[in-house]
Amino acid sequence: MNGVFRESLEAAFEHSLDHLENLNRHPVNATTSLEELRRRLGKPLEDAGMAPDQVIEELARDVAGGLIGSAGGRYFAGVVGGSHPAALAADWLAAAWDQNAVLYATGPAAAIVEETAGAWLKQIFGIPHDASFALVTGCQMAHVTCLAAARHALLTKQGWDVERHGLFGAPPIRILSGRDRHGSTTRAIRLLGLGIEQIVDLATR
Repeated sequence: MNGVFRESLEAAFEHSLDHLENLNRHPVNATTSLEELRRRLGKPLEDAGMAPDQVIEELARDVAGGLIGSAGGRYFAGVVGGSHPAALAADWLAAAWDQNAVLYATGPAAAIVEETAGAWLKQIFGIPHDASFALVTGCQMAHVTCLAAARHALLTKQGWDVERHGLFGAPPIRILSGRDRHGSTTRAIRLLGLGIEQIVDLATR
């Protein structure tokens, strides 16, 4: 079992280094067409499996020309950023350890890492130490979480328990937003049942 992990991890390590160390030399944009990527990656689902290191080798081969150099210094298409060496290595460890941080009982060390990260962020931003926090998956869930918290707070002030009664019959909520808002904001508003007709567009220019 250990040998199987070692072979596939070593293959992933080599391909990762090749990508990172050549960011300044490889094209920033994709050089392979949509049709070609679909042809390579859209393989039939087979009944038989294959060796883990072969999976890695085929994956690296098939995505060639379809990776955006967003971690490099020549990428200006958006605020994506690159991986810090320690963060990337820690991400590998987190995947290998495969802990469930939902509860202390299912991932003690992972739960305390999350607790500590939250405490550090509150210290950096001057947020009260007893404030709650959540680490979310990205922009979309950040908007969902913040709007859900705002919905709860506003309706509580109006004497409405949204968790118990839902939104049917609840006092209306206006949402003030710049016209140039991110698309995930609108999706979060729809997901939470607030309704996009409640958005009040504000001029931002």
